[in-house]
Amino acid sequence: PIYIGLSIFIAASVGCALSSSSDMLIFFRFIQAFGGGIAQIGAISMVRDFFPVKDSAKILSFLVLVIGVSPLLAPTVGSFVALWLGWPWVFIILAVIVFLIMALVAFALPPPRGADPTISLKIGPILRGYSKILKTPQFYTYAIAGAFCFAGLFVYVTGSPIIFMTVYGASPQEYSGIFALLSVGFIGGSQLNLILLRRYSNETIFRTGLAGQTIFALALMVGTANHWYGLTETIILFFGYILCIGTISPNGTALAIAPFTRHVGSASSLLGFLQISIGAVVSSGIGLLNAQDTLPVAVLMFSTGICGVIVLAIGRQRIANDPVLGGMGDEQNGEQSVREKHTGPHL
Repeated sequence: PIYIGLSIFIAASVGCALSSSSDMLIFFRFIQAFGGGIAQIGAISMVRDFFPVKDSAKILSFLVLVIGVSPLLAPTVGSFVALWLGWPWVFIILAVIVFLIMALVAFALPPPRGADPTISLKIGPILRGYSKILKTPQFYTYAIAGAFCFAGLFVYVTGSPIIFMTVYGASPQEYSGIFALLSVGFIGGSQLNLILLRRYSNETIFRTGLAGQTIFALALMVGTANHWYGLTETIILFFGYILCIGTISPNGTALAIAPFTRHVGSASSLLGFLQISIGAVVSSGIGLLNAQDTLPVAVLMFSTGICGVIVLAIGRQRIANDPVLGGMGDEQNGEQSVREKHTGPHL
């Protein structure tokens, strides 16, 4: 699936570069996103092939770092490429990068676990598998709570031009610098997570990060409503908000897919679907609210945090009462034991 997804991405990138109309560009961008989504889901699934549950969050910290930082740094890098070389070169460079990634997959990546012939590719069994995954309390709790957390990043990306360029009058170059600076918050949060995992559980970091994200959004919302902040204070609050997302995302992903081995690919795809769907719906609120200042953006950011907190609070009770899992800690240990039984302790 990774080869297929990356091949689609390369072909669509060439199509984007050769597009002669906006409709043609949008069509190939859609195909490009389709291929990229296949590759991303495959990469997340393979974490469970190579590493036990207790190490998943550490590896996912690196993976989420790449997945999360890419759309944060892309506008800055892409704007310079478009300015110096022209917009088609953005897609040419993407095609070259992905071709190099395919080479790394072929020559540097160890062979993953083989395909499972007992899993049906018919629509009915696939839908029943999705239904079973969605009914797993640990999955839907951390997948949905994490998706609301990640939706805050979508809101930030969508609303930041309004805040920094319209409200504070930053030039395109200044905005690119601010955007790049705030991207460091996500990078820092992801790397901070690696340090925190040495002392704290995935669930503790996830819960604390979600609370911190909500508090930063609340401070931004209240301060903006009362005209307390200038540009510097706004950047600081955004930095803290994005840093929290960097700690939440890898742990939410690890916790959501932890109950699965045979259906980890399906679980990973559902996780990605929930993240993108909820993020797209929430961030579209900026357009629906016709946002022209910081307050609507801050309200949406705070709303995503509150939704995540509520989902987590309800879901944790259902996880504890789940007769199959019998609580998260026992489930993770049991899952690891089963996995080592089938694949060997070296994983």
